[in-house]
Amino acid sequence: MPTRVPNGTRAQKGKERPLTVHDLNQLLLVSSLVLLVAVVAVRLSSRSGLPSLLVYLGIGVAMGQDGIGNITFNNAELTQMVGYAALVVILAEGGLGTKWSQIKPVLPAAVALSLVGVGVSVGVTATAAHYLAGLDWRQALIIGAVVSSTDAAAVFSVLRRVPLPARITGVLEAESGFNDAPVVILVVAFSSRGPVEHWYTLLGTIAMELAIGAAIGLAIAWVGAYGLRRVALPASGLYPIAVLAIAVTAYAAGALAHGSGFLAVYLAAVVLGNSKLPHWPATRGFAEGVGWMAQIGMFVLLGLLATPHELVDDILPALIIGLVLTVVARPVGVVVSLLPFRMPWQEKALLSWAGLRGAVPIILATIPMVTGVRDSHRIFNMVFVLVVVYTLVQGPTLPWLARKLHLGDREGAADLGIEAAPLERLRGHLLSVSIPEGSRMNGVEINELRLPTGSAVTLVVRDGTSFVPLPTTLLRYGDELLVVATDPVRDATERRLRAVARGGKLAGWLGTGGEQGAGGRRGVSGEG
Repeated sequence: MPTRVPNGTRAQKGKERPLTVHDLNQLLLVSSLVLLVAVVAVRLSSRSGLPSLLVYLGIGVAMGQDGIGNITFNNAELTQMVGYAALVVILAEGGLGTKWSQIKPVLPAAVALSLVGVGVSVGVTATAAHYLAGLDWRQALIIGAVVSSTDAAAVFSVLRRVPLPARITGVLEAESGFNDAPVVILVVAFSSRGPVEHWYTLLGTIAMELAIGAAIGLAIAWVGAYGLRRVALPASGLYPIAVLAIAVTAYAAGALAHGSGFLAVYLAAVVLGNSKLPHWPATRGFAEGVGWMAQIGMFVLLGLLATPHELVDDILPALIIGLVLTVVARPVGVVVSLLPFRMPWQEKALLSWAGLRGAVPIILATIPMVTGVRDSHRIFNMVFVLVVVYTLVQGPTLPWLARKLHLGDREGAADLGIEAAPLERLRGHLLSVSIPEGSRMNGVEINELRLPTGSAVTLVVRDGTSFVPLPTTLLRYGDELLVVATDPVRDATERRLRAVARGGKLAGWLGTGGEQGAGGRRGVSGEG
């Protein structure tokens, strides 16, 4: 816990005095200022290409005992709990934004990377840590498992600004969501007191926990999505809260059932994110905002836990382990796990370099600290240095490598933002549609949309003016449409609108699908 009392007075007789309203006011002031600085840092980091997680870690280090804040913080257990809670939110936010149509074709490859790839990476990295960095085998296995998980927050943030082909994006998203679960199990097993279990017992434990977590996550998400589609809540702001609560419920239920809570929350979020729930853009915006707050709080706290002057002695072994992980363990893991799949070497090379590390390894490095593993602080220091250095190397160079390998995704037609509001008693839906720049719906007449029978464009908002359109009304960039659709044709109407947005008035004959492409991430949100 911080040893400095918020108002500057000393705790008497070794006991911390209760938190007062004055202390709360100071805490709120500091927290809000940190959030504002972090928000500004996101803008600066996006321009410079510097990963934002490094900025957040820097804020925490600056507030720590070797920085200007001079706050001494050494509570690894609190950091672990906060980190777990933040990771649940980050996985939920990432799952909600994952397109099932994008990851479905590459799901076997992502699962292979998350299991076989992680196993190979742990073995190679642990061997290097033992023979090159001088760690004993338990410490080497711990650090090998800790750094073998790609970080969901880092991967999701990079994919937002690096246009990659849908197959690579799908593999990276699914892998970062899946591989936390087996890695957490390995780190806990290696950090427990007593001898490590036989490998076949450990594999059986991993398989059982993953199966339990997957079953619980899918079941809770299906029930939750079914209920949200059929119950009209009195306020649109309740839908985002309900969705996030369902995802967190999946995590808690999976963990309490001795399954993988992390896998449960990610799968639950993927199901919810692809269930066409009401007021979806508002839900995505809410989840993204909560996800940013979770990242900021988690990274700042991890920066506080680090002690810069203690990192010096562990810089060289951290760089050696990180080099082996980046140029040997990760590429070998990718090649071995993807042997059954036909994938060009360029894509394998990019997947090898895109194994980004972030907060997850640092959080996992607190597990041996809590369980009392010998030299666990040294493990934490090495992981901290490794993550900072190699994130600084890999993150900014990923777009450059994608261009060199000719894997940059060319900009397609911008997608629509469609929000649905249920009309429960009328058995219908209102679809609010925004036409962004780049949409091929520009210049299309209303009657050329060829919407299914049972749906119609009832209102157009253009330059702040609303009017009822004629069949010959031409649509333009920036228009907002209000489309009414009966319940049976609601999905077909949305598919047709998305198809016209990508392929123009001839979309049906050109074979343009309504659910294809990665443009869905660049749509403009509407109000339902």
